[in-house]
Amino acid sequence: MRVIYEPKGKAREYEALAVNPIIGCDHGCTYCYGPSVMHISREEFRSPRVRDNFLNDLAADARKLEGCTDHVLIGFICDPYCLYEATNEITRHTIDVLHAHGLRVSILTKGGYRACRDLTRLTPEDRFGASLTFLRAVDSLEWEPGAADPISRIFTLREAHLRGIPTWVSLEPVIDPSATLELIRISAAYVDVFKIGKLNYIKSTFDLYAFGRDLARMLTDLGVRYYIKDSLFPYMPQGFPQSNLDTRR
Repeated sequence: MRVIYEPKGKAREYEALAVNPIIGCDHGCTYCYGPSVMHISREEFRSPRVRDNFLNDLAADARKLEGCTDHVLIGFICDPYCLYEATNEITRHTIDVLHAHGLRVSILTKGGYRACRDLTRLTPEDRFGASLTFLRAVDSLEWEPGAADPISRIFTLREAHLRGIPTWVSLEPVIDPSATLELIRISAAYVDVFKIGKLNYIKSTFDLYAFGRDLARMLTDLGVRYYIKDSLFPYMPQGFPQSNLDTRR
């Protein structure tokens, strides 16, 4: 395989397959692990570009995967709707190639309204996901200066839900626990699955065990579908299930 790959470790908790049409991202998130994973400087990472010969390589991989029922995540190390993507619409082309070979697509983005243009290309067999971190735009601007504001991300989730596209949210990293809990509450009506993980590579500044208790109570009270990532699960109350995805529709 040239560009589609099987994620390992923490990445495997999102999807079984992934592809990154863009190298780098211009959102400038202060907590981003992308540069270290790709072994490049933050400056280089924040100057994104499309992979050389990407669409041809993608088509070759997709042909080999025809008949596969796993979703292909776009993208794990890049954001498919970063600011740069609007100049070439590579994510739209990626969706089209994957669909042409019968493959299912899963999107994860902080692009907000920028992703709305491609919702018409997604089907009930696909998935649309957004990363939610803060309630207030001013906090998002500090930590994620190039990403879309929280309202536009939530709006796009709602639009996807109204179109019958399964929706999911990545609540990782958890930086402000009260904001994370409120984000779950206000978006629960149009989010099918929540995946929650703690801030990695930087020490959390709040009581993770207290957050785990509050999170367990919130998830139980709302009755939502969820998956607690391995990084956060040790801080959840004893006996609380890591996921209910296998037991609930």
